[in-house]
Amino acid sequence: MAVTAAAEAAFAKGLEGVIGGQTAVCSIEQDKLIYRGYEIHDLAEHATFEEVSFLLLEGHKPSRDELLRFKAEIIAERPIPAAVVTFLESAAGWLASGRAVPMDVLRTAVSILGHADPDCQNNGKDANLRKAKRLLAKIPTIVGHMQNLIDGRGYVGREWGGDPTLSHAANLLYMMTGQQPTVDEARVMDVSLILYAEHEFNASTFTTRVIAGTLSDMHGAVAGGIAALKGPLHGGANEMAMEMLKEIFKDVGDAGIGTDKVDEWMEKAFASKRKLMGFGHRVYKNGDHRAGILHKLGKANAKHKSGQFGGLAATRWFDLGEQVQRIMLTKKNIHPNVDFPCGMTYFTMNIPVPQYTPIFVASRITGWTAHIMEQHADNRLIRPLSIYTGPAEHKWIG
Repeated sequence: MAVTAAAEAAFAKGLEGVIGGQTAVCSIEQDKLIYRGYEIHDLAEHATFEEVSFLLLEGHKPSRDELLRFKAEIIAERPIPAAVVTFLESAAGWLASGRAVPMDVLRTAVSILGHADPDCQNNGKDANLRKAKRLLAKIPTIVGHMQNLIDGRGYVGREWGGDPTLSHAANLLYMMTGQQPTVDEARVMDVSLILYAEHEFNASTFTTRVIAGTLSDMHGAVAGGIAALKGPLHGGANEMAMEMLKEIFKDVGDAGIGTDKVDEWMEKAFASKRKLMGFGHRVYKNGDHRAGILHKLGKANAKHKSGQFGGLAATRWFDLGEQVQRIMLTKKNIHPNVDFPCGMTYFTMNIPVPQYTPIFVASRITGWTAHIMEQHADNRLIRPLSIYTGPAEHKWIG
């Protein structure tokens, strides 16, 4: 389509700086991240993930009775349909062979959930809220069952979707490991879910809104969001950040941490123009507010860990991470984003790296579904223009 001069002048690659819509769900500022009026540091210190989920989905801070009702609704929806369990079992071979990764399997499992949901094709306000709660409840169960299959053990909490006495975050860890987490582990996971819950018009959220804007259903929009989040330039960055740290450790060894060997590794990476994952952000120029919160909690939890994790003591991973952060800030003036401390934090909690991004989904499902509901409630098809860069017009004959 031909565009006007004014429209062409407004072009920004990757839509950088372009306003794509309005939302009452989240506000990102250089010095603040706000969920429906509540700043992220305040939420991380004083709220639980269940409270934040209620805030995002139902639109206001819950009262005591509302929170009890919401928790009961989520716990009741934790079990997953037999068809999803059957699919997970059928996907075990693909996971083992590497033909599929957990995010691929989770995406398909969510699509199957849509077939089993009685409200799937209903985009009404009440039906959408019911679906959002079901997805919030069931995605951790899918992630847990998937990890049980990968580890070759029986399903943890198959009948109830875990342990109904555990919080959402604690139950997620329990579902994956079969062991009830410590209070500290549960709190770290809870805060990480709060930090990942919502982030305005990021790539995956915008994807869900584009799909919802066609008046497609919530499950379809969420499946699209999972596909977008999988990429290493988005949600997959937490996995890639940890893989990078493991690569550095392999090359420099424990004794090399804190020495020039790490600087030399980084200099080689800079010289080869390698993209170092977990650093920088399209919106934040002075650092990601969430990164410091998770780093502090993850490091504190690591101090209570004995033994080794991937060949290093838990705290040494944070020593290495902090050295890499200093080099990036000194040499490139680039701050870490939340994915960088997430990698170290989850790794020292014995969470398998391929499950980092599915856990991200277990959190961001709240933000996605809040945006899907907002899009459906005040919809306009999202259809931008483009600037044509192909050949000039030709005649097919002659």
